[in-house]
Amino acid sequence: MCGRTACTLAPDEVSRACSYRSRGGQRREPRWREGDAGKYRPSYNKSPQSMSPVLLSHRHFDKTAPVDECVLASMRWGLVPAWFKENDPSKMQYSTNNCRSENILEKKTYKDPLIKGQRCVILADGFYEWRRQEKDKQPFFIYFPQTKGTSEDKNEDEDDPTTSTRNKENSETVCPPELASPDSTQGGEPGEWTGWKLLTMAGLFDCWTPPGGGEPLYTYSVITVNASKSLESIHDRMPAVLDGEEEVRRWLDFGDVKSLDALKLLQSKNSLTFHPVSSLVNNSRNNSPECLQPVDLNSKKEPKPTASSKMMMSWLKSSAPSKRKDPDTGESPEEKEIKAEAQSKSAGGLQQWLQGANKKPRTK
Repeated sequence: MCGRTACTLAPDEVSRACSYRSRGGQRREPRWREGDAGKYRPSYNKSPQSMSPVLLSHRHFDKTAPVDECVLASMRWGLVPAWFKENDPSKMQYSTNNCRSENILEKKTYKDPLIKGQRCVILADGFYEWRRQEKDKQPFFIYFPQTKGTSEDKNEDEDDPTTSTRNKENSETVCPPELASPDSTQGGEPGEWTGWKLLTMAGLFDCWTPPGGGEPLYTYSVITVNASKSLESIHDRMPAVLDGEEEVRRWLDFGDVKSLDALKLLQSKNSLTFHPVSSLVNNSRNNSPECLQPVDLNSKKEPKPTASSKMMMSWLKSSAPSKRKDPDTGESPEEKEIKAEAQSKSAGGLQQWLQGANKKPRTK
């Protein structure tokens, strides 16, 4: 299943991270649907009922739009079917946060949107999953392996035994956005995004309008499949991940790619990596970089920083997220982190680790 995600990029960064090639070979950045950029709030700990960035065909909103044009929209997590008759969507008697791929054609809630071509891609830095243990559950953060941004990072990582065996041990290889400028041309054309690679999860969406009238509500469900070999030790289910531009394009192309053919894209994939994180993420109210911080499960001491974990922490401590204020408290994640650190009993090595990570401002 998938019940918690993180998406920390600002709206303009999400747009650049979702750049795609048109049928003519030109690279485009999807625009936000009018008014939707302001509805999305970056977060280290997103739970159902929150608003998330979703990529879909522009033709769902404008029938005259080019067939290959994509648009970004903010949608609420937890699908509310168009035929729901109550005035309050919270009165739904069952959960629609996730949709099992094998049951899509059996349940009206999901079958109707699928037949209508209402396919979408949910975007996130990654998702959290919990592994059951004897007395509690251990959370993990799961995401796409990240590409290095500089030769210096590559050389440093070659000496890191953790990342050199990533394919065998599922350790992270992280390139934080500030170490790989989105406007750089490393291995690509000008303007191509080389920052954090967003996780692209297949989903279905629907549009519900209150029976008594009112503003339409767009909601979505994350499609899940059986867990891959690399993730089954954590949980028996995982999101249906779309790996690469071509899979994303085919999933969103409801005109040329029919529903049954699109369903063939929903496969378990061994393309993800992960690391354990603190139980801080268990409470959805906690929204700080510490939610993503790698922890050492084999020691009660602070983990020794590796090259890739330094990069992860550098990403978490980057300048951009610190500017994003929490809508409830008016505090930035960095300000919250400072408060949390002040209350922590174990500073020492971890503080040196956090402060030692190189900070390079991301290009806006």
